[in-house]
Amino acid sequence: MSSRDEYFSAEDTVGTAGVARRRVGSAESEAAGRRWWDADADDYLAEHGSDIGDEAFVWCPENLHEDEAGLLGTPADLVGKRVLEVGAGSAPCSRWLARRGAHPVALDVSGGMLRHAARLNDALDLPVPLVQAGAEHLPFADATFDHACSAFGAIPFVADPGRVMREVHRVLRPGGRWVFAVNHPMRWVFPDDPGEQGLTVVQSYFDRTPYLEVDGDGRATYVEHHRTLGDRVRDVVAAGLVLDDLVEPEWPEGHERVWGQWSPLRGALFPGTAILVTHRPG
Repeated sequence: MSSRDEYFSAEDTVGTAGVARRRVGSAESEAAGRRWWDADADDYLAEHGSDIGDEAFVWCPENLHEDEAGLLGTPADLVGKRVLEVGAGSAPCSRWLARRGAHPVALDVSGGMLRHAARLNDALDLPVPLVQAGAEHLPFADATFDHACSAFGAIPFVADPGRVMREVHRVLRPGGRWVFAVNHPMRWVFPDDPGEQGLTVVQSYFDRTPYLEVDGDGRATYVEHHRTLGDRVRDVVAAGLVLDDLVEPEWPEGHERVWGQWSPLRGALFPGTAILVTHRPG
């Protein structure tokens, strides 16, 4: 859940010099993501730490909480279950899971974000295991986890989301759920503007060229990848997973928080988030 207009210090740190238009492979994309989130971790949490919480499971800027959504199952379903959080950031979702009797593991590509996760683990006395790795190569044995989840973590920032789906399928036990939230693909056609200018279509929904920022040598400093809704479904199905639901949270009445391009104005007109609820068949 990022806003490209807020974090100037991170851009200075990674040396962003401009925007480019080209394809980006997995290695370059992962390296850029690691550098970006390492540089941006302090500012991001200073800006949005109160939104995501220290020990809360918030799926999206529409403020949908797992407490009410139950996309991973009932509270009783989670007790004693091993759950992998992919792209955990500072790991508030994992700590929420731990408090409810699950055994989560929080994985993220950024050491900077995991540093904050470790600090919060200590402060809340919730020793959630933390693993630094990219989502395209999960460092776990087959059938290790009962469930997996991702609340805007990793998936929008990887070049090969299909590989992530295959990796999650591999590490899940039969019957395990995999639930992940991403930017709603239709958001790609609009500018990242929460106001009136963010209501005008400016590019093709079918253009999958990533949004790319580069340094003076042309090296990627920030990459965000676009896939259509059909692409997301095909990645899930091709990995051998079953799609159980596609949740498009509506903007709730009385929720006035503007978060990057998400806002009450835009939220009243079209979805900002897509949550895919899947499972590995038994």
